[in-house]
Amino acid sequence: MRAWAELLRVSALFSVPGDALAGAAAVGRRPGRGTALAIGASLCLYEAGMALNDWADRDEDAVDRPHRPIPSGRISPAAALGAAGLLTAAGLALAARAGRPALTVATGLATTVWAYDLGLKHTKAGPAAMAAARSLDLLLGAAATATPPPSAGATVTAGRAPGGRRTGDRAAGAPAPASGNALPSPGAPTASAPVLPGSAVTSAPPGLAALPAALVLGAHTYGVTAVSRHETTGGSTRTPLAVLVTTTALAAAVLGEWRRESPGDPAAATADSARARHATTISPAAFGTAPRVAARLVRAVGPAASPRPAALPDRLPGRTLADSTRLLTLAFTGAYLRTAGPPLLHAVLNPSPPLTQRAVGGGIRAMIPLQAVLAARAGSPVTGLAVMALVPLARSLARKVSLT
Repeated sequence: MRAWAELLRVSALFSVPGDALAGAAAVGRRPGRGTALAIGASLCLYEAGMALNDWADRDEDAVDRPHRPIPSGRISPAAALGAAGLLTAAGLALAARAGRPALTVATGLATTVWAYDLGLKHTKAGPAAMAAARSLDLLLGAAATATPPPSAGATVTAGRAPGGRRTGDRAAGAPAPASGNALPSPGAPTASAPVLPGSAVTSAPPGLAALPAALVLGAHTYGVTAVSRHETTGGSTRTPLAVLVTTTALAAAVLGEWRRESPGDPAAATADSARARHATTISPAAFGTAPRVAARLVRAVGPAASPRPAALPDRLPGRTLADSTRLLTLAFTGAYLRTAGPPLLHAVLNPSPPLTQRAVGGGIRAMIPLQAVLAARAGSPVTGLAVMALVPLARSLARKVSLT
């Protein structure tokens, strides 16, 4: 059992559920059946990638890491490859139960994982492939959550999920923009309305609103993967330094948005209301797909696809909840910097293999508070707190099973 725990890196598993939860928050929905299926699919595909990684690197590990399960003889190469195949099939089966959009995203995720382990890992495209995998994992949770269950009726009140439940745990209970097959309030534009000649209105794939958050998580993953390419040899100072700068920039972008907002600002509320109404029509700017990278990051750390917590009614409960959400966002951002920053700085000052490996481990653990930040910034503080609850579990298990 310990050999399989090492092969599958079970201590890193706690960095996976937050992807789907952050994706659910990004589309303005509470976690539900689809989210649970997405988490299960993500865990299976993640573990498949771990087993396949060690199978593909078994000859290299025999020289650099002979203590690993395959080169040490505790697990046979055939068993590792078989486990990768079975876990991939299980992940796709779970995604299929969440709906066709989720299965489509999961298929792309599985393809990316196998392509990375079998061919792209040792190429210049390796970090980009791993970043794409994490981004797709968040989009998987968004697509599975936004897709109505098969039994859902065609008439659903806007802002409510099938069964009458509200579609989000936003700070003051503000309903999220309608998604899936929900019917918006009278007079609001709809994504399913007839498309007139020359109109920019099209049908949006479920979960598209989570793309900005997926880009942020992908940017962090790119940096972690770039550092991991030196964990057996060390010697790189520029890579951890560049990743440290990127990590600080992501956190500064979140805090910059937090400082610029003011609770109960009528102008901000009006602008957010207009953005929420416009979110039912599909335009590149609405979902952060504008070509300018800076605009993408600003939208990603800000709630581009949902009303910001600051835009709550100018009443004491609304203002208090908005302030609480901001404080949580600040705390989560601090936890993100505290987890990822020091190990990277140590690797910059002394790029030895042990410190580089610690930097990689810190980057993996930092994904959890980053997921919590993305959930809170999307207006789902409860989801953010649920994600942060995984931190002590991850830290405890990391002491027993190495993350790398």
